[in-house]
Amino acid sequence: MAGETIIAVVGNLTADPELRSTKNGRSVAGFTIASTPRTFERQSNQWTDGDALFLRCTVWGDLAEHCARSLAKGMRVIAQGRLTQHSWEDEQHQHRTSMELQVDEIGPSLRYAAAQVVKAQRGTAGAYGNPATSPAGYTGGSTQQTAQLPPSDPWGAPVQQ
Repeated sequence: MAGETIIAVVGNLTADPELRSTKNGRSVAGFTIASTPRTFERQSNQWTDGDALFLRCTVWGDLAEHCARSLAKGMRVIAQGRLTQHSWEDEQHQHRTSMELQVDEIGPSLRYAAAQVVKAQRGTAGAYGNPATSPAGYTGGSTQQTAQLPPSDPWGAPVQQ
């Protein structure tokens, strides 16, 4: 749709994606991405965190099921989608507004991690339920870590040693 605000955000999941189904049986998942700007202070030789942005995200259909099976709390992700605004009136008759990302594409950031990709069968997010198509060692809920990573801070950046 013309005029939509398209953004990309890089950050860490604050919790596991929550998968639900609509009355019509369509899958939908919700999660929050925390994105914290970091700057390196040369004088102190340390990283300084800015104010974190917590962005609520929604994904639909097979993508929702893939997110629920592949992503987990703390994972660093890259998400792209349409920024939407919701307005309502609260119990005190105050006008409230929130922003949400309707995610079109999402995946793990490979900057500080490695991931194994398994192509899902078209139209079936349940490909992981078949042991013949599951990645080696897949136990559900998160991607398999395939490399020993350096120690990191809670937001995924390596700790200087």
